[in-house]
Amino acid sequence: MSDQDEDDDLWEAMADPTRRKLLDLLVARGQATATTLTADMPVSRQAISKHLSILQRVGLIGARRQGREVHYQVREQRLAEATRALSQVADNWDRRLQAIKRLAEQAHAANRSTNADTGDGATPTGSTHSG
Repeated sequence: MSDQDEDDDLWEAMADPTRRKLLDLLVARGQATATTLTADMPVSRQAISKHLSILQRVGLIGARRQGREVHYQVREQRLAEATRALSQVADNWDRRLQAIKRLAEQAHAANRSTNADTGDGATPTGSTHSG
């Protein structure tokens, strides 16, 4: 599996609000079983188990069997890596949005300048509007 595939799997796992809530609960509690997590979630234990297996597959949580129960806990290093990756994505989008903003401002300034050159800010010479 390539790094891109791993990133895609991670973002897909994190996109689900139920999985994000499970991560929040595990961070707050340190560890929990699927049964104890179900008490705080609006879905069945079976659905919780499925979400936990997805989080485990992408490495965000680990599982430890203790008797008949499986205890889940956040893998802090992987969560930190995911947080850094998300921060990089956010930084990239911020740069893109700033570039778009600059282009829009330049276009607006150029349009104002063109309108000022044509007189009172009306439509440029040669343009007609039908009403």
